[in-house]
Amino acid sequence: MYAIVEIAGQQFKVAKDQKVYVHRLQEEEGTKVSFNKVLLLDSDGTVTVGAPAIEGAEVTAKILGHLKGDKVIVFKKKRRKGYKKKNGHRQFLTEIQIESIAASGAKKKAASKRVAPKVEVAAPKESVSEDLSSKTVAELKALAKEKGITGYTSLKKAELIEALTK
Repeated sequence: MYAIVEIAGQQFKVAKDQKVYVHRLQEEEGTKVSFNKVLLLDSDGTVTVGAPAIEGAEVTAKILGHLKGDKVIVFKKKRRKGYKKKNGHRQFLTEIQIESIAASGAKKKAASKRVAPKVEVAAPKESVSEDLSSKTVAELKALAKEKGITGYTSLKKAELIEALTK
């Protein structure tokens, strides 16, 4: 079982009992932290992808220690101009160990995403749908806003037409 998690602005592929170096976290050494922004979850070949994150999924980790990364030298030079700049940097890091990956709620999110408004199209309304198909997505979204349809911003053109014809 593994997961792709966003930790401190970066995405990491993590598994249970894995040690990971992440950007410095504010918590003390020895404390447990949980990360709720799980982007992908794989449990025994069943992959669940979030949009953008999986609701209810959580990765817990223990902070092992705070340290500094390797030194990085930044050297800039322009030849024949006498220009040289040397700069160095050491990133502050936190070493964490992944303790558990909880997938609770992952199936609920996938099921709720599958539920789409089902529209039965009657014969007289087909002429209206032909008129709607000639409109742009922006015009269809404006019509959906006028009708009071919720969640129209993330719908595609065909889904907008379906929602407007019902």
